[in-house]
Amino acid sequence: MIPHRKRLLELWRIAAHYRLDTLIPPEQIPDKARPAMTAIRLHPAAWNNHTQDPLRLKNALQDMGVLFIKLGQLLSTRRDLIPPALLDQLTELQDRVTPFPYAEAKARVESSLGATLETLFARFDPMPLAAASIAQVHTAAFHDGREVIVKIVRPNIRPQIIQDFEILAWIGHWLEVRVEAARALHLSKVIDDYRQVILNELDLDQEAANTMQMRHNFLGSSMMYVPEVYRSTRDIMIAERIVGAPVSDLATFERLGMDRARLAEKGLTIFFTQVFRDNFFHADMHPGNVFVETINPAEPRFIALDCAIVGELSDNDRLTIARMLLAVIQSNFSQLIQIVHQAGWIPQGTDQNALTRDMRRVVSPMISKPMDQLDFAGILMQVMDIARRYRLDIPPQLMLLIKTLVHVEGLGRDLYPQLDIWKLAKPILTEWVSHRMNPVKAVRDFGQQIPDLLMGATDLPALLIDSLHGMRQQGAWQDRQWRELQQLRMDIVQTRRRDWLAGSGFIALIAIASNAPWPIASILIVVAFFLVLWRVLI
Repeated sequence: MIPHRKRLLELWRIAAHYRLDTLIPPEQIPDKARPAMTAIRLHPAAWNNHTQDPLRLKNALQDMGVLFIKLGQLLSTRRDLIPPALLDQLTELQDRVTPFPYAEAKARVESSLGATLETLFARFDPMPLAAASIAQVHTAAFHDGREVIVKIVRPNIRPQIIQDFEILAWIGHWLEVRVEAARALHLSKVIDDYRQVILNELDLDQEAANTMQMRHNFLGSSMMYVPEVYRSTRDIMIAERIVGAPVSDLATFERLGMDRARLAEKGLTIFFTQVFRDNFFHADMHPGNVFVETINPAEPRFIALDCAIVGELSDNDRLTIARMLLAVIQSNFSQLIQIVHQAGWIPQGTDQNALTRDMRRVVSPMISKPMDQLDFAGILMQVMDIARRYRLDIPPQLMLLIKTLVHVEGLGRDLYPQLDIWKLAKPILTEWVSHRMNPVKAVRDFGQQIPDLLMGATDLPALLIDSLHGMRQQGAWQDRQWRELQQLRMDIVQTRRRDWLAGSGFIALIAIASNAPWPIASILIVVAFFLVLWRVLI
């Protein structure tokens, strides 16, 4: 049964209230999106609402909640995909979401830190400097004169986040049962991982720890600066106030005479350094979280803010990704497929020659063109389609890296569209892979593991006995699994029948209503509406 049906109906109402179906001209709406547009128009909230609110996309996503604001932030980096009028609205979601009242901010700070604002600060500015999906930021000053920012988590947002992720989990399971691509991407696992990522954002103690780790990794760096954290609790974080311009402020970079090509190269180098040197990468790099120092225009550094979402990969996954990228740079697609096969991502019986040809056809344009001539998102979607058709088993932990790569590519495209990312990446990747595959290092690592291997040998008898017990219980477990699979199969068949009945009835009623007199047409539309409602509720 669909969870939180009241919440789904509320999202439907919001979409209809703001007439999201009118944001894109009808002729530009993809065929797959037309049923959703029709559903929005059928909601009573849309019948007499012809709003011309210039910020209706921003306001709609804001009313829908945290997950939809996050989606808007991701799309705001894609100037190549989003029309300028919509992009301006999405950009406001980076740091100009409606703030909560100053009185509530004051109460939360004093309650969390156990002291009055006057005791804690010489100055606390009531007007927020920025307000985003999870928290808002106020500027302040310590009694010793240090300028700081005070980050405060929004009140009462955790229940809605949990509720929305339960809906997403249901959708993920529904798609995995019916869509092969969803199974290949482990969609349910991806949703579950991202749920934990977002919930971690609510804990500013965790963000403070991430920020201190990132600051340690880049201490003294000429490429990036990470502000110092002075104090934190679960709801409050006090950190150094920085001076800089958002990475999207191209006019300021031009006015100060900054070398945007050099800046873009630094940004890409930072990304590869975080992933391959540190295995600790900033995974929420929308323009609201990335600034550039303006105090030294000749040699500016990036400033990393909001380190709540970070990513880490296993050593094997990092090595696989680095080798794959090098194979792509060298246009060696046979080696690319061999690496993917060694990683265990290709199922048995796959036609690897055909897979090699498809990957060469889709990916090879990326090698010879600058960023401004690439449809990066389009290529990524084609790669995902290949993964679906060949049933590639992509590890869920890579999805956060892919999301980060979309952010980075979007930022790089804005800074310097002619950037040759492959020329810059090749020496970094080659050096890292050579170090990882160094025989001397492999022997040294094995030597360090010998004591653990010897100590583990004493556990072998117990492990053998446990294995025998496990084999004995395996038969009973398989019987239970078989019965559950049979029940799941029956549930799927029943669900598909209901989907078919509801969908066929809806289409037939709308088709008849389009040619019927208004009194009859209105009755048919109401019946179609209740048919959709029946399918949602049952």
